[in-house]
Amino acid sequence: MEMKDIDDLPKNAANYTALTPLCFLERAATVHPTRKAVVHGSPPNVPASYEAHFGIPMSGAVINPVNIQLNASTIAFLLSHSRSAVVIVDQGFFTLAEDSLKIMKEKSHGNFKPPLLIVIADGSCNPKTLRYALGQGAIDYEKFLESGDPEFAWKPPQDEWQSISLSYTSGTTASQGVVLHHRGAYLMYLSNPLIWGMNEGAVYLWTLPMFHCNGRCFTWSLAALCGTNICHRQVTAKGVYSAIAKYGVTHFCAAPVVLNSIVNAPSEDTILPLPHVVCVMTAGAAPLPAVLFGMSQRGFRVTHTYGLSETYGPSTVCVWKPEWDSLPPETQARLNARLGVRYIGLEGLELISTQTGHPVPADGKTIGEIVMRGNLVMKGYLKNPKANEETFANGWFHSPDGYIEIKDRSKDIIISGGENISSVEVENSLYITLQYWRRQWWQGRASFGESLLVLS
Repeated sequence: MEMKDIDDLPKNAANYTALTPLCFLERAATVHPTRKAVVHGSPPNVPASYEAHFGIPMSGAVINPVNIQLNASTIAFLLSHSRSAVVIVDQGFFTLAEDSLKIMKEKSHGNFKPPLLIVIADGSCNPKTLRYALGQGAIDYEKFLESGDPEFAWKPPQDEWQSISLSYTSGTTASQGVVLHHRGAYLMYLSNPLIWGMNEGAVYLWTLPMFHCNGRCFTWSLAALCGTNICHRQVTAKGVYSAIAKYGVTHFCAAPVVLNSIVNAPSEDTILPLPHVVCVMTAGAAPLPAVLFGMSQRGFRVTHTYGLSETYGPSTVCVWKPEWDSLPPETQARLNARLGVRYIGLEGLELISTQTGHPVPADGKTIGEIVMRGNLVMKGYLKNPKANEETFANGWFHSPDGYIEIKDRSKDIIISGGENISSVEVENSLYITLQYWRRQWWQGRASFGESLLVLS
């Protein structure tokens, strides 16, 4: 039966506009015109990268942040596949971009039309690389901005389904061009602060590259909060502790491997106790409960999430429950290692059997496939209808990677004697054992004496 509304009132310019995460930049500039937006540090998280997340879509184009850890041939493929018309590159990575364009030209069979090449000058880099880039015909980024129209008035997209970003996957899935729309980016950048308890004026440390899921959309969230972005040249435990003390960092995102380095940092690299509670969001590989416990002992409040490029970043979160406060710290860490429930902006989340397609029991043991649906799911893969048909089968987005606890990503499951063994559980057991023997050693009670060999 078709549901009818109580009226036939139409949309108009006064009561409807397409959702876009770009709109709060103007508000931030109006409310706090003198507040620092970015404290400059390191590529790829330089001011130009942050500016590009607004300037490029404001011009009606699509931003394609490229992972600088990729090799030239892979980047050449991405630039060719996306038909990039403009390439903006930090001077420290100019030769990587140059090599990529050379490969594109070699494979074009005489039909190569080079993109506009713009180089970002960085005073902390060798000036010779900038001179070389300019000598090869690249345009200086600041000069490029000066050539623009200062009176240009940007307009929101007419349709919020319009593409805002293109990101290429890596890791557990084959490289695909993930296309995201303005509506999803808007909902994600509002979901992030609500999930994490971020307040106006938050100070965010960029340990997460902006090329990963557009920095999980925190690029846009920080503008909405009139927050400050802190960028460092290298992500080190010492750098994290120093930024907290120097800039008053309140939040940062980090993969479990970074958390591990923070927990095991030598005393001379730490600043403890922390001047205030620092909120940390972790995602990527499943974190070890032992590492989560170590972070909490040092004054960090860790929020555990899971997500993909295809879901604008985080799509599940382990929501902390008040009754957990009275539990032993080790138990709290184990509970926090689970992936919890769907994100605020995600309408559907299930863990299903790969054989039957039905939901699996919520018993903490059964391994299944994660499927999702809603506004935080990508538009699709660029130029790949076959992959889109498969990934959106039966009205769900099928994640390549199980309140949910991911025992492992499918590619890391160990199969032995017909049994599935989680590499994460093996790693956690080894980590706990290693920490135990380290304590025994330093307390002078190692049962094996000086013959004890610690591998780390």
